[in-house]
Amino acid sequence: MKHDESLVEFGTRRWLVVAGVMLATLLQVLDSTIVNVALPTIQGNLGANFDEGAWIVTGYIIAAVIVIPLTPWLQQVFGRRQYYVGAIIGFTVASALCGLSHSLDELLFFRILQGFCGGGLISTGQAIMRDTFPAKELGKSQALVSIGAIVGPSIGPTLGGVLTDALSWNWIFYINIIPGITAAIICAMMLRNPPREGKPSLDGAGLLFMALGLGCLQYVLDEGERYGWLGSERIRLFSFVAVAALALFVYWELRVAKRPIVDLRILKNRTVASGCLLALALAFSLFGGVILAPQFQQRLLGFTPTLSGESILVRALAIAAMTPITLFLLSRLRVSPKLLLGIGFAIAGVANIAFAHVVTTQSDFWSFVPALALGGIGLGMIFVPLSVVVLTSVHGLATQKATSLLSLCQLLGGSISTATMVTLLDRRSAFHLSMLAGAINWRRPAVFEALQRASPSALFGLVSQQAATMAFADAFFVLGVVTLILVPLVLILKVPRSLHGAVPMAIAD
Repeated sequence: MKHDESLVEFGTRRWLVVAGVMLATLLQVLDSTIVNVALPTIQGNLGANFDEGAWIVTGYIIAAVIVIPLTPWLQQVFGRRQYYVGAIIGFTVASALCGLSHSLDELLFFRILQGFCGGGLISTGQAIMRDTFPAKELGKSQALVSIGAIVGPSIGPTLGGVLTDALSWNWIFYINIIPGITAAIICAMMLRNPPREGKPSLDGAGLLFMALGLGCLQYVLDEGERYGWLGSERIRLFSFVAVAALALFVYWELRVAKRPIVDLRILKNRTVASGCLLALALAFSLFGGVILAPQFQQRLLGFTPTLSGESILVRALAIAAMTPITLFLLSRLRVSPKLLLGIGFAIAGVANIAFAHVVTTQSDFWSFVPALALGGIGLGMIFVPLSVVVLTSVHGLATQKATSLLSLCQLLGGSISTATMVTLLDRRSAFHLSMLAGAINWRRPAVFEALQRASPSALFGLVSQQAATMAFADAFFVLGVVTLILVPLVLILKVPRSLHGAVPMAIAD
């Protein structure tokens, strides 16, 4: 598809745009994970229980999920530059207010505001970067985006742990202020609006169905395990509303709305549709590991938040190192995007299985480094080829529609992964505890000897620790197997003709 060369920037101006967009992207992705490490501290300081504190994360994600599909429409209404700068300012102000909050209600309100403002930053930034670089440098532009989009979730726990341990939980929000102001100033001065396509109109019914459906779906994914999934009347109700509202949304947008607020017809583009499915799979593998590793290290190995975050940083560094190599393979050596994606998913799957084998109560920091580095190499081979293939197939307003759907699928993939892994941990912990406890008999010499040295309660604690460790190993193994099973999905990706033959030589300069 033809690339709009009128928005291409050169020289210092281009790199200022890159700096502004990367800052804004990093802010959003960091904030989606940085809070997790500080959550227990926030709950204690604000007098919140676990269920109440969980909404600090859940409220943010629900707001982001709702606003992401709306970003193409919002840009048509306000202009891309105006929307993007406004979103950065809103996110920065909301961050400051989160840090100043003195009650749980205040913090929840400002976190939701953060989600609404920050939800569209990644997809909009990806589209801006696509337009800022000439068509022949599409790979380079997406490689730069991936630095923030994939590395950010990995360094979030590290930064959150350091700030919480060294200063206070408030600083996980205050740290956004200076970068946010800087990004807003740069983007306000440097960005230009693409030409508007058509006259925007408010599709109220579509907006209602979408917000209700996605909001309820996210609630079910976040709270399902806590309430027993479909065994809970509350979860059954939210599940029904989610399915019904999303079905009505799809029907309304495709059959009724003359000017739909979310143009689902772009999914007729097979490249975009298959790319969204692969983006969901990528997020499933990435966020599953990000959630599981810190939980295991802090709960069972006694790692500090800082040390746990540093172990995840190993994967972030591997991703950062592999991204330019992937770009070189894609552009200079003409390696097929499908081949890179397939190898990347396979390596990520093997890395999760390797991680499962070092999940023991005797593991230390360095035990995890090889598996984390291997996982980073695999993930570093996925984002750039996927983005290049999808964005080569669209142009104009369709670019923002495609990036918004990719961003939405990544967020939903992360939520699905989190819900799946949390459920699996609970079920496998109960299973292993039952099996281990059933094997304990005081007539067995080892058990009799242990009871001579420790109390029954201490023995039960040891058994519980082993059961939880085995459950974490199971979860990583399942995550790896699922990732490997997803590898054949790469075959459904339709590579545009412009990426065949000699053209890939020019993807990057």
